[in-house]
Amino acid sequence: MDLRLELVSVPAADVDRAKAFYVDQVGFGVEQDVQVDENHRFVELMPPDCRCSIALTTGYIDSQPGCLKGVQLNVEKVDEVHAFLRDREVEVSAIQNYPLGRFCFFSDPDGNGWSIHGPLHPE
Repeated sequence: MDLRLELVSVPAADVDRAKAFYVDQVGFGVEQDVQVDENHRFVELMPPDCRCSIALTTGYIDSQPGCLKGVQLNVEKVDEVHAFLRDREVEVSAIQNYPLGRFCFFSDPDGNGWSIHGPLHPE
């Protein structure tokens, strides 16, 4: 059996605002932006060097904007990613040490919560 997580839907109140945040501030790339019809839009965004994309949509899912919590991006150099986000005016928490690694946290404009995880002892 082959199970691969390749797409996570991120509920957004305003797809254009969310797209601008993830692309311009967080650094995701645009894979596709398709207006299927007047009620359906599908925007696929890809984090750098990642195999799993996110989808911002209208007309497809019935989740409330801001309900997504705990999505984690794993990185080698959490300090670099933290500085990158701060430079792009993302409200990101201070880096915190936990037994499983170093973390910082941010939310998108709708309140969907993300964590950035790096190793406790970077090489």
